[in-house]
Amino acid sequence: MQVISYGGGVQSTALVVLAARNEIPHRLALFCNVGDDSENPGTLVYVREQVVPWAAARGVEVRELQRVRRSGQTETLMQRIDRAERSVPIPMRMQNGAPGNRQCTGDFKIAVIAKELKRMGATKDDPAHVALGISIDEYQRMRTSNIAYEVLDYPLIDLRLDRAACQQMIVDAGLPPAPKSACWFCPFQSQASWKRMLKEQPEQFAAAVALERKMNDRRTTLGKDRVWMTTAGKPLDEAVIEDGQMDLWPATCDIGGYCFV
Repeated sequence: MQVISYGGGVQSTALVVLAARNEIPHRLALFCNVGDDSENPGTLVYVREQVVPWAAARGVEVRELQRVRRSGQTETLMQRIDRAERSVPIPMRMQNGAPGNRQCTGDFKIAVIAKELKRMGATKDDPAHVALGISIDEYQRMRTSNIAYEVLDYPLIDLRLDRAACQQMIVDAGLPPAPKSACWFCPFQSQASWKRMLKEQPEQFAAAVALERKMNDRRTTLGKDRVWMTTAGKPLDEAVIEDGQMDLWPATCDIGGYCFV
């Protein structure tokens, strides 16, 4: 069993293109949607309206998955955030700038893919091979899986492709350039991404400001320190100001191959 972990970004879209060109053997890409209320809207449009039909016409299935609770109901990341009274399930920045608790990638991407692989028949003796979209310029994000019935592969590393080469491959295939995939409120976004949101999607930025404020109101009630969307140590609407500068604070997602790809 060979599948692509598809995030809707540059590198994982390049994997879909390679599969469509029969340069890697995968015929299935698993896209974990953390929720229409949580995913970057641009990512959802790109995946559903561009990549899914393009890939299907070339014999590659892009299958959308969502987290399902034991009750049988789907759960979005935003619903988890709203429901969590004492914890913050996304890596908000603490007072020292370090990321805090993180449940999002593990619960809404890694576990969802693992559950689907098991449903499809992956076992410890016959594990599924999962291709992750890590390019040669991000080799430090490579890791091994701690799931017994899953082996992680890195085709872009094997082919010595960097992010720029991946984007060029996508354009050459006739697809629009792929966006960077992430939840619209992800604290691992760069300063440049936040500034771009403020300029191009002010309503989305305002929603992120409101979400940060809501989580801090909850933490104040519990007697806990405030947390932030950026490393600046202050509210998002004070930390991100449209000044014409696009400072590149790098995304530091530490669970490679599931977000920002």
